[in-house]
Amino acid sequence: MSHDESSAAGDAPDEVGRTWTGPAVGSGVLSAAERLLSSPVRVSVLNDLSALAADLLGTTSAQVAVLDPTTQRVLGGVGASAPTVGLVSAAVDSLCSLTTGLAAPVAIEDCAADPRVSSLPPVVAGLARAYLGVPLVLDETVVGAICVFDPAPRAWTEADVTMLQRLAGPALSELQLAATSAEHDDERLLWRLAVDAAGVGAFDWDLTSDELRWDDRLLEVFGLDDSTFGGTIEAFNAAVHPDDLLRVSQALTHAMETCGEYEAEYRILLPDGTTRWVFARGHAVRGPAGAAVRLVGAAYDTTAVQDGETRVSRVLESMSTAFFQLDTEWRFTYLNTEAQRLLGGIGSDIVGHVVWELFPESVGSDFETYYRRAARTGQPVEFEAYYPPPLDRWYEVRAWPAPDGLWVYFLDITARRHAQAVADRAGERTRLLSAITEALIDTLDTEEVAARLALAAGAWADWSLVTLVDPDADLSVQTEPRPGDRTWRRGLHDVAGQHSDPALQPVVDQYRQLRIPALIDDAFLFRALRERHPIVVREHATDAIANVLEPGPARDVLLQLAPASMIVLPLQGRDRTLGLLTIFRDAGHPFSDDDVDDLIDAAARGGLALDNARLYAGQRELAEGLQRSLLTAPPELDHLHVVVRYEPAAEAAQVGGDWYDAFLQQDGATNVVIGDVMGHDTAAAAAMGQIRGLLRGIAVTTGESPAQVLTRVDHAMSLLRIDTTVTAVAARLEQTPDDEAAGTTTMRWSSAGHPPPLVAIHPESPLTPETTGASLPLDPADVQVDALWEQAHHMLLGIDPSARRTDAAVSLPRGSTVLLYTDGLVERRGQDVVDGVELLRGVVAELVAQQVGLDDLCDEVLRRMLPEFPEDDVALVAIRLHPEDRPRPPEAGPTVLPDALD
Repeated sequence: MSHDESSAAGDAPDEVGRTWTGPAVGSGVLSAAERLLSSPVRVSVLNDLSALAADLLGTTSAQVAVLDPTTQRVLGGVGASAPTVGLVSAAVDSLCSLTTGLAAPVAIEDCAADPRVSSLPPVVAGLARAYLGVPLVLDETVVGAICVFDPAPRAWTEADVTMLQRLAGPALSELQLAATSAEHDDERLLWRLAVDAAGVGAFDWDLTSDELRWDDRLLEVFGLDDSTFGGTIEAFNAAVHPDDLLRVSQALTHAMETCGEYEAEYRILLPDGTTRWVFARGHAVRGPAGAAVRLVGAAYDTTAVQDGETRVSRVLESMSTAFFQLDTEWRFTYLNTEAQRLLGGIGSDIVGHVVWELFPESVGSDFETYYRRAARTGQPVEFEAYYPPPLDRWYEVRAWPAPDGLWVYFLDITARRHAQAVADRAGERTRLLSAITEALIDTLDTEEVAARLALAAGAWADWSLVTLVDPDADLSVQTEPRPGDRTWRRGLHDVAGQHSDPALQPVVDQYRQLRIPALIDDAFLFRALRERHPIVVREHATDAIANVLEPGPARDVLLQLAPASMIVLPLQGRDRTLGLLTIFRDAGHPFSDDDVDDLIDAAARGGLALDNARLYAGQRELAEGLQRSLLTAPPELDHLHVVVRYEPAAEAAQVGGDWYDAFLQQDGATNVVIGDVMGHDTAAAAAMGQIRGLLRGIAVTTGESPAQVLTRVDHAMSLLRIDTTVTAVAARLEQTPDDEAAGTTTMRWSSAGHPPPLVAIHPESPLTPETTGASLPLDPADVQVDALWEQAHHMLLGIDPSARRTDAAVSLPRGSTVLLYTDGLVERRGQDVVDGVELLRGVVAELVAQQVGLDDLCDEVLRRMLPEFPEDDVALVAIRLHPEDRPRPPEAGPTVLPDALD
């Protein structure tokens, strides 16, 4: 047991030779121990016996100790116990106290997990995790123990216990010999050891006379007796297997020449022809002249162990998993057949070579990191790593530390890693293409689609360009270009470009402006457009592109960008090519086949997005054109500025029922109307046209108030069987002489279930934002914005023609702004009309305070209030009352009046 184990509790070791006391140890044993400690030769024997125990049981440490209830003295030891030989410590700190206390063998696989010993100093210090001890019993009294231990957990077998019990005999013999006589010489000690050590025989070779003596036990091992053994080294050589004889002879010669240790394990041939394994260990004794004169030692039968190892070897050889062993010097000691196959690609023998020398690429790699970690910590490791050519393979590795080195199991997982890489690549490809789809589907603006496509292509490109084809251009180049005819180039436009390096983005933008006019007829861009399939330039792209560019700025800029490879991909719509995507890469990473496939897929998605945007734009233009054809420009009095806006819904084909109108009555009053016919289809648009015509006709011909006009329209709808419902606000801006003198205008209005008009009064009234000059922006809180909710708010048109309608009136000072709008501006999914109107009030207050002109106010209201994809169309009418004592501001535009009122 180690010094740490015997004294870690704090007790200082006694001096060698102090008298022991204790009822469990007889005086004869104490005397023998004292004599052993005074004789280096006898202590050496117990040290050798401890070493033999460690070797046979494959542990790093072993010891022989005598114990009484309070103290322990180590008489022999190797490994961690060697420094404590001859020292005395407290018995309670020793693992062997459990063995002597139980008077029976003790085998502990993991001391740290055993509550009986887990707190003992050697366990806490990590010196003893696995422990096997056998009691030493002398005259029916337990006097001590022989034990082996290791710093790593280990499972013990019955064979291990039996082996240690057999070695307990020589230990007891040595104690008995020391107790009876201090004058035993080496020969006497060796023979007694052999007699009492069951299964271990002794030999003594007199090098001077060449006489070789074996005890009965050794003769039995070799299958001989006194009459059949010749007593010479030649007789021994005759029994050794021919394949092992040279190795054994070399070991004996080395021991004699160095007066050192002899050790060998070899096969012998018994007289009956069978084979047996023997392990021998000895020591050459130096004579007076300095040369070896004797070689003494012991040997025992290891056939059972070798048979076990043979069975293990057969198992290892039959495994489909590769296996090899490394010794403590990192040399290969064994490889099974599968390991030879997997590692044989290095073209060299493996066994006997150092792993770092034979496989230099492993130095500094995961292989070295994990192997050394396992050896350092005593813990197994598991990892995956790649070894470059000549092996060029991926391996899954499991390494276990062992007393004699490292055991390594490994599998070739190259195919699995390749399959995983393919799956990962497919997943990444799907993710990238899905990202492109998501980026493209939420916009229906053609140039925005192009810009997003250029950005998304960055997953495959160092830089890219997107070209759009004008749908109205004469692109005869798509079949065959006419020599010298460059007019068709006008239909191609590089509209977007993106570079991964922000510093080169301006260069790409410059090239985008210069490229198309400088391309010759056989350029890659035009070839892809004509042939409608990708053009791939995998290398030397700069030279290839420069050859199809006319000399000049475009070529100079290209040389600055210097692409190494390029792909031009047509962006196909449903019936034509809508554009082209050009991808460029710098040197060092050319396009793979997978890259080309991915880009073709991305281009197909880009082409579909462009086609959707094109169709949307066409439908939107058609619908909006139809809607706008039903709306007319408003009149403009010198002191009134009227601005109108119409914003269609995101669904382009939906012509809606929203409309606005502004016109003059015969007396010069200005009428403004905002309305919304229920529905979003051609029927709603047709009804809107009828009702708009009715309302303006009735208002102009009768000159009546807004409420009266709405009542007449409701009756006309019933008579004409216009089966729909309508919300509307009709307002009339009029000015009496008193109003004119006071600088005010009266707005009279009536509502048929429509959102309320908004009135904003400029805080510097009668000034307006257009007439304030260089005034600084105001505080929005100073701007009064009122929603005219309750007054003159009546039933929708088309429900009850007999419903009573009334007018409401408000006096507006010069500098006021009036806003009429349809519900699409303030109402949408998740937002009701009341909340929308309140939000609109805040927006208008901010814009008026910021001195925003009426046109800009309308545009900004639409920008701030509408979502990116409006679900409903919106009509908007804004009126601003300018001061009458000064000219109409230029920002309001010229005065526009009907000829009858000029």
